[in-house]
Order: sequence, then C-alpha cells, then structure tokens
Amino acid sequence: MDNDIARHLVHLEVERRLAPRTLAMYAEAFERLRGFAQKQPVVLREVQVHHIRRWAAQLHAQGLAPRSIAIVLSAWRGLYRWLGRDGLVPLNPVDGVRAPKAAKPLPKALPIDQAMALADHHPDDDGDPRLQARDHCIVELLYGCGLRVGELIGLDVGASSEAAGWIDASDATAHVLGKGSKRRSVPVGGAALKALRAWLEVRGELAKPGEPALFVSQRGTRLTPSQLRSRLKRRALQAGLPTHVHPHMLRHSFASHLLQSSGDLRAVQELLGHANITTTQVYTRLDFGHLSKVYDAAHPRAKRK
Repeated sequence: MDNDIARHLVHLEVERRLAPRTLAMYAEAFERLRGFAQKQPVVLREVQVHHIRRWAAQLHAQGLAPRSIAIVLSAWRGLYRWLGRDGLVPLNPVDGVRAPKAAKPLPKALPIDQAMALADHHPDDDGDPRLQARDHCIVELLYGCGLRVGELIGLDVGASSEAAGWIDASDATAHVLGKGSKRRSVPVGGAALKALRAWLEVRGELAKPGEPALFVSQRGTRLTPSQLRSRLKRRALQAGLPTHVHPHMLRHSFASHLLQSSGDLRAVQELLGHANITTTQVYTRLDFGHLSKVYDAAHPRAKRK
C-alpha cells in the first residue's frame, strides 16, 4: 500500500508537475485512504466501490466540507486510474462516486433601509465633490438598475458602434452588454437619472479629452473594478452601514427588494439578464427567509419554547 502511494506521488510531482500545495492536499487524501483501508482492513488494490462510498459518507459525517470531500475523491480516483493503467487493479472503485452537493449560500442583500441610507448618503467631509457626485451616481445605478460591475464600468457617455453600453436619458433606459455578450435594456429610475445629470455636469473636469467612459477615475481614465469596490466600501462606512458592502450586494438587493414588492419572478429574471430562471429563483429563497422571520416573530403559533 505505502509503495503504491509513494510511487504515485512521485509520478504526480515529476511527470504531472503538480504544485507543492496540490501535492500536499493529495498526500493528505492518500493518508486518509490508508487509514480507512487499515481499519477495514482491506488491501489497497482490493478496495471496492462500496468501501469508497462508505468512507466518503464517514468523511461527511466527520464534518468535512463537500468541496474537500470532492478533492479527496479526485485524488483517490487518480490513484486508481494510474494503478489501472499498469494493470494492477481490474477497475476504478472511485468512478461514479461523487461528493455530497454543497449547499448554495444565499446571496447577501441589504435591508431596504440600509440600501436607501447608502443611496441617500451625502458626505459632509471636505472630499472632492466631483468624486462624490460620481459615487452617488454609481450607487443609484447599481441598486436602481441591478447592473453588474462589468456592465456599469463598461458604460460610455454616448451610444456608438464601439460602446459596450450607454444610458439613454431621454428614454430613461440603460443599454448594457452582459454575460455571454448578450445585450439587454433596463429602465433607469428618476433618482438615478437625477444623479446621472449631476455627475455629467462635472465629469468633464476629470475625464481626459476623448475618453468615452461614463465613469472615470481621478486620472481621467475608465474606472476599474477595484477602484469602484474601494470607493463603495468607503461610502458604506461613511454611511454607517454595519456590514461590508460590495457592488454585487447592491445587485442582490435590487433583485430581492423588487421581488418582495412585485412577486414577478420572470420580470426580475429579464431585468437581471439571467439566461435561466433557476438562477433567479434564489431570490425567492431570500424572500421566503424574510417572510419566515416575520412569521416567527409575530404569529402566536410560531412561538418556540
């Protein structure tokens, strides 16, 4: 057993040239395999599918995360595939064995009052008012339109054949280029349009001549995702929000709050640009979580001792 594992690790290091960290994870996975086989007891080359299934279940019962179990199974599968190429095992006992599905975490959305506080926040420090106008407009578009970061920073001042996206203020519509190079149009609310006009009044003082980007940095060039995240984090702290705010959280908030008010899942799907409605259905879980909290707090039959 030890000889097979040692030779396979050499193969992974010398021939496959795996990174040291990956090698360490595989070595740990093989140590788990050795431990299970010795307790069974069973010879490594005689391990069967039912052994692997039982050991994977034991790893899960021990609290190992599904992703970690998947890594362990991948290492074991590769070992038996390698042994099989040399004719040392008749079949791969790990084939067909899958790790438990990882629970998909719910997207984090801001409560409505916090989202409104962030959008309405007007810093009273002596910062650059032009940057404040820009940041206000960014928040209004992220929360008011549900745009992705890439869609927002890809906006240009006007429509053109080269533009990834633009805002038609006369029509109150944002035209953006989403995932898979799919274009979609979303309505722009009155608060966002007002913030946009305020930003456009001062944008020319920052933007370099000929720069098409709607949102520019202090250097006058197109704003980067990291710059946007940094400014949003700063604004959230100034507004007194108790949680770390990132741009996608405002997209989640847009979807969650819209679904809570309208209940129209298909419309939310279209506004978000989701190709599959199952992607949008996660927000029904967010909405149900909110309703569950209300029920637990208010209904007399929900009281728990």
